[in-house]
Amino acid sequence: MARFSRISGTGSALPPRRLSNADMVELLAERGLESSDEWIVERTGIRNRHFVSDGMQASDLAFQACRAALAAAGLKVSDIDLIVVATSTPDMVFPSTATILQHKLTQAALAEGDASGAGGAAFDVQAVCSGFIYALTVADSLVKTGTASKALVVGAEVFSRILDFNDRTTCVLFGDGAGAVVLEACDTGGAGILATDIHADGKHTGILCVPGTVSGGQVLGDPLLKMDGQAVFKLAVGVLEDAARAVLAKAGKTEADVDWLVPHQANIRIMQSTARKLKLPMDKVVVTVDQHGNTSAASIPLALDHAVRAGQIKPGQTVLMEGVGGGFTWGAVLVKM
Repeated sequence: MARFSRISGTGSALPPRRLSNADMVELLAERGLESSDEWIVERTGIRNRHFVSDGMQASDLAFQACRAALAAAGLKVSDIDLIVVATSTPDMVFPSTATILQHKLTQAALAEGDASGAGGAAFDVQAVCSGFIYALTVADSLVKTGTASKALVVGAEVFSRILDFNDRTTCVLFGDGAGAVVLEACDTGGAGILATDIHADGKHTGILCVPGTVSGGQVLGDPLLKMDGQAVFKLAVGVLEDAARAVLAKAGKTEADVDWLVPHQANIRIMQSTARKLKLPMDKVVVTVDQHGNTSAASIPLALDHAVRAGQIKPGQTVLMEGVGGGFTWGAVLVKM
């Protein structure tokens, strides 16, 4: 019998510290740089974002999101046999943030009487803002082949740690957060994940990157985010349309079958352009960029969870998720909730 995978629970987490555009303008002014709420909103649609406090890591946000997703799915930590974390801001060079998350989930489960904790495989995926799409594609494949039965797929980021606050064009864009889904095996075709489509083109590496590394105990290069905004915008709009049409074609669907578009929350203008190209009204697009900023790999599962919990996305509806990020990477997943 063929195996499929379905999303049975969603969860998300945001750090308590919330910064408005006014807060960011004040922060920039301390560095002798000018900006304004109007300038940020007009160009990005962003009004607020969340930053972690000292000591909080990507795994901490992932832990909170996973606990919420597990509760929504009605599962225990010991039911999980795969954890895939998408992140560009891991807790450390190694081990993976996924294994650190696995340990934190297990410790919490043991404290609550779940004797076995989390087992199975755990690893990270690095595809920047496309990370969750990549991670969901990988997890779906592992579930379909029988390698896993119940997986946690997570996007978690602490981008505030890699921002250059002397660059007013980038530091206002990003925020911290995490989102997670529980992916379960099922034997019903036409439900769950209908199709996936992922791509990369390494020749665009330089337009969005953090060109630093650790060697001999020192940071070599520049460990802060660099972006050519115009180049990213131009490339993103084209590849997002391509990915959306490709994944719909694989599933034998059309734009008319899409109930909700959950795009990577990078910039409202990119989202509006994508919706326009797909002939989808904006009232079918989940938008959280105004409150969360660009949370990279966390943005899609974070937006998905908010829409599910707000009663926008309902069981049985068809959802198109798509993202684009540094690398350059991009992709889409079509799922029936």
